[in-house]
Amino acid sequence: MKSSRKVVVATALIVALISLLVYLRALDCGFVNWDDQIYILNNVDIRGLDRKFFVWAFTDTATGWWMPLTWLSFAVDYHFWGLDPFGYHLTNILLHAVNGGLVVLLADRLLAGAAGSGEQGPAPARWRYPALLLLAGLVWGLHPLRVESVAWATERKDVLNGAFALGAAIFYLHYAQLVDVPGRRRTAVHAYLASLVLFGCSLMAKPVSVVIPILFLVADWAPLGRLRRGGVLALVREKVPYFALAAAMATLTLAVAEQDNVLLNLTLGQRIAVSGNAVFEYCRLTLWPVGIIPLYFIPDPIPVAYTVKTVIVAGAACCCVYAGIKRPWLLATGLCFVIPLLPVMAFTQNGIQAFAARFTYLPAVVPSIVAAAGVGKVCAGGAGRAKRLPVAGLAVALLFFYGAMTVRLIDVWHDSGTMWSRVIAFQPFDRAYFYRALFRVDNGDYSAAVDDYTACLEIALREGLPEAFNLYAFRGEAFLRWGKYDEAVRDFSAAIASAAQPLYYYNRGVALRKLGRLAEAAADFRRAGKAKGQIEWFDRESGGQNKPVGAGN
Repeated sequence: MKSSRKVVVATALIVALISLLVYLRALDCGFVNWDDQIYILNNVDIRGLDRKFFVWAFTDTATGWWMPLTWLSFAVDYHFWGLDPFGYHLTNILLHAVNGGLVVLLADRLLAGAAGSGEQGPAPARWRYPALLLLAGLVWGLHPLRVESVAWATERKDVLNGAFALGAAIFYLHYAQLVDVPGRRRTAVHAYLASLVLFGCSLMAKPVSVVIPILFLVADWAPLGRLRRGGVLALVREKVPYFALAAAMATLTLAVAEQDNVLLNLTLGQRIAVSGNAVFEYCRLTLWPVGIIPLYFIPDPIPVAYTVKTVIVAGAACCCVYAGIKRPWLLATGLCFVIPLLPVMAFTQNGIQAFAARFTYLPAVVPSIVAAAGVGKVCAGGAGRAKRLPVAGLAVALLFFYGAMTVRLIDVWHDSGTMWSRVIAFQPFDRAYFYRALFRVDNGDYSAAVDDYTACLEIALREGLPEAFNLYAFRGEAFLRWGKYDEAVRDFSAAIASAAQPLYYYNRGVALRKLGRLAEAAADFRRAGKAKGQIEWFDRESGGQNKPVGAGN
């Protein structure tokens, strides 16, 4: 089943190159008005690589995460590219291409471990091994669910975390396969230390990899079979340094989330339903990646369908556990899919999303490898030509389908307009119209912006949102720029009636002056005081500026 090291590395390079070529289209994408301002555009802290930056990067948790290496990568991009989105997307693409190659190396380690342990998994015939590795890397790298992590500049944390996490897993498997080999102890220790360091780096890019020590225990069971050769406690003790780092990061992340009050107010039952629905949708989109959108928000109230899907997931999980008695690789695959999803499920929810394509970046790795190995087993030497050709043909067709869907989805991230239009086409809600309106105002399409603000306002008023007054002000600003001054005065007056913000008086004063109503304008300017400039979002309760809610996770 093994192939020469050179062949494996060559296969990894081919996967990396194909992934790079497919994602080059993302170089035409710009920034979007969903977290890109917070992380990059308005983030003055990344505009220098001096001591002040490093102190900030290793102490800041304003976004809800401690991720100094992600900030460092953004600072390096800014050093070379300024605010040109080309450079940020190029870095994301290169990292994803590297990760595609790392998946190939990981697949080689896992399948070699299965062979060495006698695990009866979906192992391929030897002469098809490079093709199997190629398929594993491309199934993962080209799948449309990867687009969000690569084509969205903010999700640098996904691809950066992925590089370190995959590296940590590869070195751990190398260690596990050498630790009991006479004369290889020293090499095994070096691999262990490299894995531990890379694991720590993955946490400093994005803390979702806190579950990796558990995944290593799963690998010890299947495919490595180390549990059959030693006690559970010995394997757990072996991973104490990993668990210590994971516990520290989990504690910090939860403390920051609680301090910043970013955890959503959901009951336990609601969190279970949202989590069950998420797992169902991740499985569905993995098997049939049609209808992928940038944001799936949590509806209120939680639909009954969420509970139904949760019951289906629970039933499927029971079947998987039962089948795992005879087929450990099947249960291990399920665990390697679900466990990495735990940090981004509703139990620790810190955003408005019910689920997100980007959350499958690491969970999809092992299932992709096992799927490719399954194809390899079907096409193994014992199968007849009539059986092998259709299976191989379907695998190739699937890769072309993934590639075509990926290229199409990359266009969704071209700008804020295309992104929010995609969301509205599938799941229209108030914030989607609001953010698209902001984009349209910035691009001078005031008529379309007014339509979006109107749609957003209708939803907000219907749902009784207390901060709907902001939408009158934003629509008033669009009318003002459009030259519709009477309509602008009307909207600013409606906003002032609910919240007499000085900024509203200033902008209404500008509209009144344009209409020649100078005395009224002067009165508004007096009320405005020193306030002037563009409209901002205000929190009704505090009266202070309220930063627009980002995606989270």
